[in-house]
Parts: sequence; structure tokens; C-alpha cells
Amino acid sequence: MFDFVRKHNKVMQWLLFLLIFPSFVLFGLEGYNRYRERGETVAKVDGRDITQQDWDNAHKQQVDRIRQQAPNVDPKLLDSPAAKYSTLERMVRDQVLAAAVEHNNLTVGDQRLARELQKNELIAMLRKPDGSLDVERYRQLLAAQGMTPEMFENSMRGELATRQVLGGVTDTALAGAAQAGVSLNSYFERREVQVARFTPADFQAKVQPTDAELEAFYQANPKLFQAPEQASIEWVMLDLPAVARGLAVNEQDLKNYYDQNAMRLGGQEERRASHILVAVPKGASADDKAKARAKAEALLAQVKKNPESFAEVAKKNSQDPGSAANGGDLDYFGRGAMTKPFEDAAFALKKGEISGLVESDFGFHIIKLTDIRGEKPKSFAELKPQLEAEVQKQQAQKKFAEAAETFSNTVYEQSDSLKPVADKLKLEIHKADNVTRLPAPGATGPLANPKFLQALFGPDAVDKKRNTEALEIGGNQMVSGRIVSHQPARTKPFAEVKQQVRDLVVQQQAAELARKDGQEKLAAWKAKPDAATLPAAQTVSRQDAGKLPGKVIEAALRADASALPAWVGVDLGPEGFAVVKVNKVLPRETPAEAQAKAEMQQYTRAWTAAEAQAYYDMLKARFKVQINVAKPKDDAQ
Repeated sequence: MFDFVRKHNKVMQWLLFLLIFPSFVLFGLEGYNRYRERGETVAKVDGRDITQQDWDNAHKQQVDRIRQQAPNVDPKLLDSPAAKYSTLERMVRDQVLAAAVEHNNLTVGDQRLARELQKNELIAMLRKPDGSLDVERYRQLLAAQGMTPEMFENSMRGELATRQVLGGVTDTALAGAAQAGVSLNSYFERREVQVARFTPADFQAKVQPTDAELEAFYQANPKLFQAPEQASIEWVMLDLPAVARGLAVNEQDLKNYYDQNAMRLGGQEERRASHILVAVPKGASADDKAKARAKAEALLAQVKKNPESFAEVAKKNSQDPGSAANGGDLDYFGRGAMTKPFEDAAFALKKGEISGLVESDFGFHIIKLTDIRGEKPKSFAELKPQLEAEVQKQQAQKKFAEAAETFSNTVYEQSDSLKPVADKLKLEIHKADNVTRLPAPGATGPLANPKFLQALFGPDAVDKKRNTEALEIGGNQMVSGRIVSHQPARTKPFAEVKQQVRDLVVQQQAAELARKDGQEKLAAWKAKPDAATLPAAQTVSRQDAGKLPGKVIEAALRADASALPAWVGVDLGPEGFAVVKVNKVLPRETPAEAQAKAEMQQYTRAWTAAEAQAYYDMLKARFKVQINVAKPKDDAQ
């Protein structure tokens, strides 16, 4: 065979050319490469493939969304086989519903779309005072999310069409009262039981494991005796205080800042005033407004003539319900607390003066200034420490972007040490021992940030002891770290954990003795019920479990009640064993009307969900869903 190839290599070249060339003509080199890159098919819906690449991309997007909403979530949970499989199931579900929309020719009309858009809270916030949509802000909002109005509206149409698939089932699901009654009465049923517990603690004194048994348990369960991966690390952080430390503030800059902000820094002046209000409703006619003005002018003349009567006149004539009873007194207020015309007039008066008529949106005011108070302006010397801190912070904010670029470049270019960046930007090098991939309880700063820890335990950082990239972990906060020494996860030596091994073996063997004794007692008491020694009877239900384990409650309520008393044995695993004697079935107490209504609603929701799931399963069969990836086993099982 090989001799033929060598002797006829030109013939073989032409043959290979004829075989391969048509595939490039039909699909193109780019399409061919893209086909290879997309990877194997992990699922198929209605003849359409979901590839490994599709799945990876969808899961990455899902993880990114979750991390934005919950930054401290354990990364291992998001990248677990169960989490990834959940993403694949969601993708399959989306494609099944999309196929149902296509096959059933489900569409969404313009009017339906318009109604849904009107209900959208985000869009409602973009409406102008006249009720019309601010189209420019609408476009800007969508553009920030990489969408055009057409893309968003088409997405909404697709979502509404998809809702129709299951809506036909969920909107028409019916749960009959009689049917619900049977299920609810069964669920809320009560039973009188007697429970004998056989706990491992009662048998521990009888357990004396040998060294050989301890060694065997240790060898069979190495995961129970793992020391976690740990590292000693160094890290530096660039933030505003760090940038500010290297800045010197000019004396003249401080004086200029003081002159510009003396009023704000020196305290706020407050004024106390009383007023008489002649109210003018919004939309009042010109005649009504003129009458109000005339009344206000008459009152103004009266209090100008006799200023001491201001409080009495206010009590009798002011139409401000909040202050009239107090003689018009408004107590102390600062700038910004009152409507603008009122504020301007009040702050223009001297103590004891009465204003002219002041018109505002509420009507006509007559104002009397009764007091002025405020802090004495502070001198430059008194405020200098505060001024330095504020000016330094402002300058640091301006310089931070420049420092951040230097920080990022330096930790990357001189990646074998943090000293160069620390020296260049005058940063402190922090150290920490026993750092793990997950934040330790009570950790603060970078050591509490999962993103930083994930980078710190990356391949380059662990194997080559390189600096991590500069990571942004907060507003104006960047950090880089490096591993000084690394200890991989390991199984602790037997000598180090011998006592722990013994405790576990004793617990295991004691639980086995408790189980064996309980099973023997169950058999004997079934044969001779009169010989049973049981605690006093108690009533149990799913709503009132008392101190009994859930397994005991379920076993008691599931026991065959056709022939009472009924005997049940319950294996509680490491908690031992229980023998349950069911004496009576007690009818459910009649619930209050409100509770019965809530229970019926809950049952209806469960029934609706079950019908929707059954319909979805039917659609999966109709569209020949194939998932080529095995579902991960539940670790809890």
C-alpha cells in the first residue's frame, strides 16, 4: 500500500485535491474552520443543534450576570457540573418554546406590543409631562445596552409569543375544590404516634475500635482528612488615600479654596420667621386672585401699623393650616427649605422687619423675621487641616487615572515582584498567610474579594509566582498580588488526625449498634405489642413536627392506616434509628376562611405548574429533544 503511494504520489495528490476542494467551494475556508470551532453537538431540538461552544458562551453570560448581582457568590458553585447542566436545560427549553412558536405560527400584533410597552416600568419613567415618550432618551437607554428600538421591540415580540405557548395551559388550568380537598386534607392530616429513639450516644461506650479499624477507615475516606490549598501572599492596593499621600498641597491653593468655600465650611445661617398666608388655588381666575391680593394688602397694612399684633392677625387670618395656630411661626429654617420667592424675601429681612407682599405658588405671604442664628465663620487657620484633606482628595481623584495606568503597566512589566510598583507609587506591601481560594470568615479588603482570590490562584500566579494583573475591586481601588509560597491541598497524616478518625469510627459503629437494636426491638414489638416500652403518645403533622426529625414525621404520616396500630422503622443514618407506632388518624382541624383561601390558591399554583410541566414534556417529545450530556448526579443523594 505504502509503495503504491510513493510510486504514484502525483495521482494521490490529485485525488486528495478532488476530495477536499469541493468542501471549500461549498462552505468556504472560514465556514469550515467555524464548523470545527463550534465543537460537538451537546443537544438537538427540532433538528437544530446546540453545540459545545453555544453552551459555553451561554453559561459564561449567565455566570457574568450572577456575579454582577452577587459579587461574593462562590465561583465553584457557578462553575459546578450541576450549574452548567442547568444552563443547558434552559437553552433547550428556550429552543423548544421557540419551535412551538414557529410551528404554531404564533404572532404578536402591534397593539399587543404597544400595551406591553406601556406597562414597562422603565419605559414609563421616560415619559414627558404630557404623557408622550421621550424618544431620544429611549434610544440612548437602549444604545447603552447595545440595542436599537427595533431590536428591543423584536425581542419583546419574541418573548410575548413564547409566553403564549405555555399561557394556553397556565391560563386555563383548573383545580376543582373536591380534588383539592382530598389532597389538602391528606397533606394536613394529623396522627397520634409513639416514638422510641435509638441514638448512637447510648451505644458509644460499647464501641472500642482497634488501630487496624482506624487505619482502614482513614485509608477508605481520604477526602475527610484534607488540608485545603493554602498560600502565603503579598499584595499592594492603589486607592485615593494612597495617591493622596504622595501629593503636596500648595498654600495658595488652600487659601483660594477657602475663599471659594468659606460660607459652606463656616456653617449655615438659619432664620426664624412667621408668616400670614392668603391662599390662591392653582388655576384660580384673575378675579379670585385680585380679591386675594386685596385681602393680603389689607392685612399687610394692619400689621405694618401695629407690628405687635402680627401673631394675633396670623391666628385669625392665615390660611396655612400648619402654622396659623402658632401665630404663623415657622421655626428655624436654612436655605433650600422654603419655596424660592419666600426664601429670598426672608433672607433679605433684618430681625424684626416685616416684608411686603410675597407671591409664591401657594398665594400671597406676609413675612416677619423673628430671629437669626448661625455658626460664626471659621478662620483659615482653624479650617486648614480640613481644607488640606479636601483639596488633597480632589487632586488625588484627578491624578488617580494616571496612577492607575502606571500601576497596571508596572505589575505586568515587572511581574516577578511587587517592590517596583510599591517604590514607584509609594505603596505599602501587605502580607498574609494561610490564604485560600475562598474568602475566609471575617476577611476584609482584597482578601474578601473572590475575583482577586481567583486571579491569585491562577496558573501563572501559582506555578510561576508572577504578579496578578491589576484588578479593579471597587470605586478607585486597584489591587495586584503574588504568591510567595504555595501549599497544595493534601491529605493530613494519620498520626495528625488519629483522634478525628477515632471519633468518626466510634460514631459510625455506635450508629450501627443503634440501628441493629432498633430493628430487633421493632420485630419483637410487632410480634408482642403488649411487651413494647414506648414513650407517651403525641400528635404529629407536617405543620407541627415538634422535636422529631423530618424522616420520622414522613414515615408516621405515610404509614398504612388501614389496620391500626401500625408499626414503622425509620433509619436515621448517623442519628440512629426510630420505631414509630401509629395509634390514631386524627381529622384535620377546619382552617379559617382566609387560610383555606390561601391554601386553595397555593394548590392551584402547584396544579398549574404541574400541567405546564406535562405540556412542556409533550413538546420535548414532539420536537425530538436529544440531550447528549449525562445529567450530573446530585451530591446530596
